[in-house]
Amino acid sequence: MRADTPRRRAAPILALATTLLVTAFAPTSEPVAAHLPRPVVAYDFEHPVPGDPARERDRGRSGTTLDLVNGGDRSRVRDDERHGRVLRTRQVSPATASTDDWKAGVYGPRGVPTLHAFNGSRQATVMGWFRMTAENPAPNTNTPDPDDRYDAIGLAGILSGTSQGHDVRALLELITVDGEMKVVALGRRLDGGRSQTYAADADWRQILPPDTWVSLAATFDFDTGTMALYRDGRPLPGRYTVPGDPWAVDGPPEPDAASPTDPRGIKIGGSYPQNTQEGNPCDCRMDDLMFFDRVLTPAEIRSQYRRTGG
Repeated sequence: MRADTPRRRAAPILALATTLLVTAFAPTSEPVAAHLPRPVVAYDFEHPVPGDPARERDRGRSGTTLDLVNGGDRSRVRDDERHGRVLRTRQVSPATASTDDWKAGVYGPRGVPTLHAFNGSRQATVMGWFRMTAENPAPNTNTPDPDDRYDAIGLAGILSGTSQGHDVRALLELITVDGEMKVVALGRRLDGGRSQTYAADADWRQILPPDTWVSLAATFDFDTGTMALYRDGRPLPGRYTVPGDPWAVDGPPEPDAASPTDPRGIKIGGSYPQNTQEGNPCDCRMDDLMFFDRVLTPAEIRSQYRRTGG
C-alpha cells in the first residue's frame, strides 16, 4: 500500500483543526450545555425585557421574569473581568430607614406559578458568581443604633410558599453563626417550619475576598435532610448548625419533600423583593445566577463552573 504524502495528510488535519476551533468558539443559544440539566430559572443580566429594561428575562425553562428593584437598568453594569453586563446590588441610604436598596427578585403574595417546579420539590440547587465590592455587612437601617450592622448578607434564594419576603425554602447567603459571619446554605422544607443551616468552616473573607469573582453553589436534599456548599466548583467543608431534625424528615411517610406550595418568589441581594422593607443588603456584583429543582452532582457543578467562566 502506498503511504500518504505530506500534501495528502495536510487536508484532513487542517479540516479537523478548523472543526475544533469552530466548535470551541461557536455561540450557544441555550444557557446550559446539552449534557447539563437546564435550570428552572437562570439570569445572565444580558436580556432585558423589551420595552421594560427594569426587568430581566429568564434564560431557564420557567419564564420567571425578574424585577431589578430600585436600580432598574442602572443596576446592569459592565465589569472588568466578566463578559458583558452583570448585576449590581447595594445599599443606597446607610444612615436612614428607607426602601431604596438596589436588589432583585420577584414576589407574589399567593405564590409565583412559574416557580411551580419547586412546589413539593424533593431537591434544589442555587448557584452563581459573586463579587464583594464594598464593606459588608451593611449598616442596619432597621435599628436606631448607628453602629449596628446586619447579621447577614443576602446573596440569592427561593422564597417559601408563605414567605413575607424574607423566609426561604433554599438560600445561599452569609449569616452570623455563633458570633461569626459564615458562608451558608440555609433551607426550610416546610412552610412555617424550622430552617437548617450548613455553614462553611473557612473564614468568609477567604471564601469571598474583596473585589474577587467567586462561584458559589448550595444544594438541598429535602428527603435526606442534607445540604452542601461549593466554591469554584469544589466542595466546601462545613457543619450543620441546628441539632436534631429541624426539617422533620425522620420517620414516615416517605419520601420527604418541600411543602406543596408555589414559592412566593426569589430574592437576590437582600430580602423583601416586593420592596416593602430593607433587609440584609449585599454590596456586590452578581452574574449567571441559576436555580435548579434537583441536587446537582459534584461533576455537574464543576461543569457549570467551567461553562460560566471558571
